[in-house]
Amino acid sequence: MIEDDRARIMSQQPLTAIIVGAGNRALTYASYALKHPDLLRIVGVADPEERRRLRVSEIYGLSPDACFTSAAELAKGGKRADVIINGTMDREHVPTSVPLLEAGYDLLLEKPFATNEDEIWHLVNTARQHGNTVVICHVLRYTPFYLAIRQRLAQNAIGQVLNIQTTEHISYHHMAVAFIRGKWSNRERSGSSLLMAKCCHDMDLLAWMKSGVAPRAVSSFGGLMYFRPERSPAGAGTRCLVDCPLEPECLYSAKKHYLDHPHRWKYYVWQPLEHIGEPTMEQKIESLKHSSPYGRCVWKCDNDVVDHQSVMVEFADGSTATHNMVGGAARPARSIHILGTHGGIEGVFEDSRFVVRHIDPRPGHEYSEEVIDLHVSGDMHGAFDGHGGGDLRLVEDFVRVLRGEAPSLSTTTLDDSINGHLIGFCADRAMEEKRVVEVTWR
Repeated sequence: MIEDDRARIMSQQPLTAIIVGAGNRALTYASYALKHPDLLRIVGVADPEERRRLRVSEIYGLSPDACFTSAAELAKGGKRADVIINGTMDREHVPTSVPLLEAGYDLLLEKPFATNEDEIWHLVNTARQHGNTVVICHVLRYTPFYLAIRQRLAQNAIGQVLNIQTTEHISYHHMAVAFIRGKWSNRERSGSSLLMAKCCHDMDLLAWMKSGVAPRAVSSFGGLMYFRPERSPAGAGTRCLVDCPLEPECLYSAKKHYLDHPHRWKYYVWQPLEHIGEPTMEQKIESLKHSSPYGRCVWKCDNDVVDHQSVMVEFADGSTATHNMVGGAARPARSIHILGTHGGIEGVFEDSRFVVRHIDPRPGHEYSEEVIDLHVSGDMHGAFDGHGGGDLRLVEDFVRVLRGEAPSLSTTTLDDSINGHLIGFCADRAMEEKRVVEVTWR
């Protein structure tokens, strides 16, 4: 960034930002500007869909010359703002970000920031060459739950970390809408595996909890076991509301998931009807019957990503970690259990509660424990907003960093995000090739 830009950002003027890829994630991050216009101001948008450009223009009062059809068009016009909020789809992250970095923008970039290891180093080298600040949207770092756990590790609360065990149980309705019927169901189309599309957060958490210690080797097993044509119930049709006599009893009925729960996943399911505005029930039914991918039988889609996967990591200091992802759970849940030389930390994200245990060899004792309930402690302000309260805390931190303040414990710079991505990419390769994969930096 040139000195004039840096000086202006560090003044009392709000940071100016342009949205690239005006989908739900980018608009969520950009909404910080509506709550804090003195700190962030949206001054442009780039998206190939006219209705999305118009929507952003209406929200933020943009003129036509502040609206662009692509990141490439935006980049050609010279630098028009301080930063970019990049919320494009996974396979577009690097192709859209590179020209913007070359144009001098700093970035708030959605995860996963790359779809393979070559893209990692292409983006990293471009940012290093041009001196850009790039922060990756690992929002779980900013939630009260994970931040409180990380703070205790920083305080050496349980000694040296020996092992980390994390799980993610993806709910049946989330699995169906995103990874069977939806945008991330097919790896060729989305660019990401399920591990990287959904558990990139968790791979980052493993690396973050071992901050400063690099991963050394990764192994993994998994596959697509259940959501396959041959596992469909006898007599099942191809569309829930058209030709399926089993729909009234089916756990994955599109009617039950999307019509009976009209606000659940509405940003995904009714996206094909965005041009209508607020679709009627009749229009929603017609969409699910005919054109919408969300009206298909979950056993008869073109999905090819796994529905379960287990990952094991060895770190450079000899410690280990595991992550188990299972799609189709009755209750969504993320859990974590960290074992150290002096004790352990264990909790479930959705419960907003964790326990710190210590070895206690006193007579009549085996261990002592402290229960941290974030509801009781008062740390839950905003914790039930997007991603457990992490979304807007991330943007707040990004703005502070760009204004010259010291990074927080949660700040995920591009370099700090590499290890988590490498764990994920190596895990997918290990699963596909049935071998242990060594993690290497270039």
